Amino acid sequence: MNDRTAARPSIEELRERSQPVSVRGRQNAEHWSGEYLRHGSLYLTRQLVPTRITPNGVTGLMILSGWCIALSLLVPGIVGALLAVFFGQLQMYLDCVDGELARWRQRFSPAGVFLDRTAHYTTEGFLGLAFGLRAAGVFGGQTGATDTWKYAFLGAVLMGGIMMNKALNDFVHVSRAFSGIDRLPDTAAAKAVSSGGLIGLLRSAARFLPFHRIFHSVELSLLALALSVVGIITGDGVQVFRVTVWVLAPVVWVVVLGHFVAILASPRVKAPQQAA
Repeated sequence: MNDRTAARPSIEELRERSQPVSVRGRQNAEHWSGEYLRHGSLYLTRQLVPTRITPNGVTGLMILSGWCIALSLLVPGIVGALLAVFFGQLQMYLDCVDGELARWRQRFSPAGVFLDRTAHYTTEGFLGLAFGLRAAGVFGGQTGATDTWKYAFLGAVLMGGIMMNKALNDFVHVSRAFSGIDRLPDTAAAKAVSSGGLIGLLRSAARFLPFHRIFHSVELSLLALALSVVGIITGDGVQVFRVTVWVLAPVVWVVVLGHFVAILASPRVKAPQQAA
């Protein structure tokens, strides 16, 4: 082991190297849950420094915890929703830890990025499908009606929309790389859309009411918990999920369309002379 893995650093040393301003100040790559999870993530990172576990190993655990969010929603009642919230927080906690461990050891690789993308794509996609399966009552013994599988189909539609919306961001990076343009900086200015016209108006409305953020794993798990509480109050825990998937399945594709148009209207996919 080298000097960065031989002994546990102090929390202050770890914070300076593993949580620099360039990480804490990211405009888009940092989820709001990181604001409080990073206060505690350093303590686990510190315990892992002298061990043999790699940053990619931590990311592997993050992938499993993310899949557990979706699996938890297949457990009927509020217990499943509570488990989903727990695993949602655990996934984001481990998402902090793997990056901190990598920055401390200075171990970065395309494999790490690949695993991180796999974690978030599959987690949020599976969550969309899990919403549909829960609405269909697949594991709750409420599949008596022959049309309940339409909710599973809506879950698949939701899953596809969530994954497509995430993929658009990576399409930008791929397009820039294939065009020989520098990596897109993670700043608001680099992704800004002109404030004029219909697109600018819609963008402002999205900032005022950021409903598009509901399709993140943390928000979806919290939504599942809220729906489960409503289900307890109304006495029909399946119906509230059915109404929800009817709403979310088309809405996510509206979000995809808006995201697509916003990318084309921003400097992200323009040549440098056009973006200037």
